[in-house]
Formats: sequence, structure tokens, C-alpha cells
Amino acid sequence: MNANSAQTNPAAQENSLSARLRTTQNLLREALKEFKPGSIALSFSGAEDIVLIDLIRKLGLTIDVFSLDTGRLHSETYEFLETVRTQYDQPIELLNPDPEGVQNLVKAKGLFSFYEDGHQECCGVRKVQPLRKKLATLDAWVTGQRQDQSVTRSDVPLRQRDEAFSTEGNDLTKFNPLAQWTSADIWHYIRENRVAYNPLHDRGFISVGCQPCTRAVSPFEHERAGRWWWEEATQKECGLHGQNIIPITPV
Repeated sequence: MNANSAQTNPAAQENSLSARLRTTQNLLREALKEFKPGSIALSFSGAEDIVLIDLIRKLGLTIDVFSLDTGRLHSETYEFLETVRTQYDQPIELLNPDPEGVQNLVKAKGLFSFYEDGHQECCGVRKVQPLRKKLATLDAWVTGQRQDQSVTRSDVPLRQRDEAFSTEGNDLTKFNPLAQWTSADIWHYIRENRVAYNPLHDRGFISVGCQPCTRAVSPFEHERAGRWWWEEATQKECGLHGQNIIPITPV
């Protein structure tokens, strides 16, 4: 069987997904056995994360869930959060940015400085700082990162030491149970299991972030082409997964 046959053979594709599903289930069991309740949490934002919540529930397990509320999400995203909360009876902790930090940034640079200066400063205030504060209370966290999401994530392992957020007093473990899944795997699972998803996906928003920094993509664009579309692809990380950023080598 050649490398392309699994992509064109439905049976082979199904077997491959089944193997990845078992790997994910085993890793989730391992993570939630190793780390006691309250010391591990799942970061929720998109389609991958609802798959993880659904899998965890079907394994008869529970996990704390948090989501970053930057104050600039689409209304559909807020509605989706409530759908998940209700459907799974799942508390979701919303992490908000420091009001003074947001106020100072907006006062100095306005509401759309990222189009000129890059997204790192705004994401630093609205995402990274509240996430850092949350992760300081945990020993491990679970993400929905996939290797095929972007060039910055192609080497994402199933389990890793979080180099970006570990500190001298807190060696943080990061689990990426869907690292080996493809976008097709995610949507196959969602359809087969009738899992809820953000309605923005039906309008071409494959990867959903903050409203000003996310656009719909065309059929032949990469799924993260609509995130910070004005920036270099190797820099398309908001800081949550900062260790993935690929340094630009001067020529």
C-alpha cells in the first residue's frame, strides 16, 4: 500500500482513524489518572476541543474546562460556549484579561493596532497573561492542537513539557491528544457522533479566533489562512503555544 492509498481507500482511512482514536483515548485515560482533579484542565475554543470533551465524557471521566474570553470573540462563539455548557452539563471557566492592561493598550494604540504592529502585543494582553495566571495553578493542561493545522504545529507531540509556561516552581505538562488527527478526522467524528460545533464553521471559518483577526477561507486555502492573514505563516501563534513559533532566519 503506498502513501496515498490510505487517503483514497475509505476502509484504510477508517482503520487509521480508529487507531488514532484508541491512541487519544489511552492518552486521556493516562492524563486524567496521573493528574488529580483540579490539577489538570482542558483549554476550550474550537472543534477539536469539543471532540475532546465528548471523548472524555464517553470514557466516563471528567475534567475542568476553561476558555479565554478576550472580549472580542464572535457572538456565535459565545453562543457555542453556552451550547456546550448546557449539552454536557460542563462548567466552563471564562478567563478574562486584566481590564487595566486592555485599557492601556487601547488608549495608546486604539482597537486595531495589530493590523500595523502584529498580533503579539494584543494577544499578550488579552490571551497570554490570563492564560499564564491560570496555568500557574495547574500541573498539566490539555489542548486540541493538531500537527496538520499549520507549519508551526507540524512537530507537536502527544505529550510534552510546556517550555513556554513552565516555571522554576512549576514543571507544566502539556497533552495534545489529537496531535496525530487530521482535519478530516475531526469532522468525521463530529458528523458521526452528532457533536455540536460553532456555526461559523458552516460559513467558511475553519479556524476561529477573535472577530477582527479571523476571516473565512476559500476552498483551496489552508484552514489557518484566515487567522492573522496579513502575517507570515511561521509566526501564526498567539502565544498560547509560543514554543511552536519558527524563528525567521535572516538571508
